Amino acid sequence: LRRAAEAIDRVHARMGEWLRPGRTEAEVGADITEAIVAEGHTHADFVIVGSGPNGASPHHDVSDRVIEAGDVVVVDIGGPIPEGYNSDSTRTYAVGEPAAEIAEAYAVLQRAQEAAVRAVRPGATAHEVDAAARDLLTEAGLGELFIHRTGHGIGLDVHEEPYIMSGNDLPLQPGMAFSVEPGVYRAGQWGARIEDIVVVTADGVEPLNTRPHELVVLPA
Repeated sequence: LRRAAEAIDRVHARMGEWLRPGRTEAEVGADITEAIVAEGHTHADFVIVGSGPNGASPHHDVSDRVIEAGDVVVVDIGGPIPEGYNSDSTRTYAVGEPAAEIAEAYAVLQRAQEAAVRAVRPGATAHEVDAAARDLLTEAGLGELFIHRTGHGIGLDVHEEPYIMSGNDLPLQPGMAFSVEPGVYRAGQWGARIEDIVVVTADGVEPLNTRPHELVVLPA
């Protein structure tokens, strides 16, 4: 899982090569797919490039929408390495400086994701990790824009137990691996998500993805 995370981090580090105005989501997605294999995966299991209003759909794929200056773009990518274990990581990019409202909401999202990661430890429940992110977003008036669970287990399958969601009182145990991926989605306008894979350790948590969490601003 560490090797898978390192490989997908290398793909995110190259996003500036592909993501720019005038290109379609599908064109960017094709470049990402090629890079996922070049950086050590057997294939790309999924490539989400959600630009502008498409970013407000958490399960968007790619489309023929042309990326425009000012867009916020959600890039969620992953796949298996030869050993069979999977990567899954999301970062959000801005093509040019984002609007103030977006920058402010993103700053809250970044704090929420960090709070959820900090909440991971043996004996904590999946519900408590979800609440760490959800409560912070709710306090900032963004709770209604967080429309999915905080995370899912990962290993030989991309989605497996434990599911990090409200109402799941499963106690976390050392060795469990799962995503921490809160998001905010303003329908018809924009979306943002930050996702790391983390592992429960004997006394806390080890994040496997190490790319910066800030909103990455690319040239417009």
